[in-house]
Amino acid sequence: MRLRSVGAGIIALAFFSWPFASTPGAAKGSPAAGQVRGPLVPPSAPDAPAQDGQQAPQDQVPQSAQSLQVQTTVVNVFATVRGKHGDIMSDLSKDDFKVFEDGTEQKLAYFTKEVDLPITLALLMDTSGSMYRIMNAEQDAATRFVREVMRKRDEAIVMSFDTDVNLLADFTEDQSVLDHAIHRAQVNAAGPVITPGTIPQNGGGGTNLYDAVFLACHDELGSEAGRKAVVLLTDAEDTGSKVRLEEAVEAAQRADAVIHVILITDFGATEGYGPGVAAKMSGDTGGRVVVVRNEKGLEKAFDEISTELRSQYVLGYYPANTKRDGTFRKIKVDVSRPDAKILARKGYYAPVQ
Repeated sequence: MRLRSVGAGIIALAFFSWPFASTPGAAKGSPAAGQVRGPLVPPSAPDAPAQDGQQAPQDQVPQSAQSLQVQTTVVNVFATVRGKHGDIMSDLSKDDFKVFEDGTEQKLAYFTKEVDLPITLALLMDTSGSMYRIMNAEQDAATRFVREVMRKRDEAIVMSFDTDVNLLADFTEDQSVLDHAIHRAQVNAAGPVITPGTIPQNGGGGTNLYDAVFLACHDELGSEAGRKAVVLLTDAEDTGSKVRLEEAVEAAQRADAVIHVILITDFGATEGYGPGVAAKMSGDTGGRVVVVRNEKGLEKAFDEISTELRSQYVLGYYPANTKRDGTFRKIKVDVSRPDAKILARKGYYAPVQ
């Protein structure tokens, strides 16, 4: 939802249903250079799922399970397959894959390896106090990542979070705008004063990680079509969010967004429970966690995520279960190759009548 004021965003969350339906093949606009808005405010609770949508032509790769809800819902699964030693398996065919939904094998209607399929990317930067030792290196590595991973037709947003969640750059292909936004991120940029309308904190501060993920997926990526990813730079410790971890993960699943976590572990500044949170976010959405213990590991971590984003198979199927009941359907992807390790989302929410 682009080029929208904070006030309009709050009103929209009050009146529109959850999640927002994607429009297949929707054109992506470019905001004015350097546009900034924030802080963003999550709702108290998600509303009912959206109902309407439009079916994609059957000769095209489906854009989103949410956007295809007229009569037959097409489910997209983006899968990355690695071998025993972590190498990407890039020579697999349709016959090598099996997809199961709630234990029932599904017939694949689409299969392709799309290294150039456009990506809509959300880069989320933790600017809480625990990041002060590595912030400059984080900014430099993030700038390099954006320049290397983004190609024509890709778009990205940049958000920071500490005691507030701020959108530093709205959807854009302009890398100079993204670079500027990345370097605008400052540790505890929100300051000690909680601005009107933001999330109340317990005590003098907090880290609104779950709120940031929720807003990125529900507010921003939820209305986008195609392949969507969140790259999260954080120690994965939340101390102030209004929404729960489960709600943040659900927002990503409803948006068909994959969460990749670059887990920054500074044992002098964190409490140690971040790895479990990072594993939950990435594992439930089909992403991965890359652990970083020092500045040198940042560039390597971004390189791994970049490879992940450009090495996915697209698996599409019409679910055998045609009930439109809004329930969560579990997905399992199997590959015939021995020792294959698969990254793919664990499920999706069925549409509702």
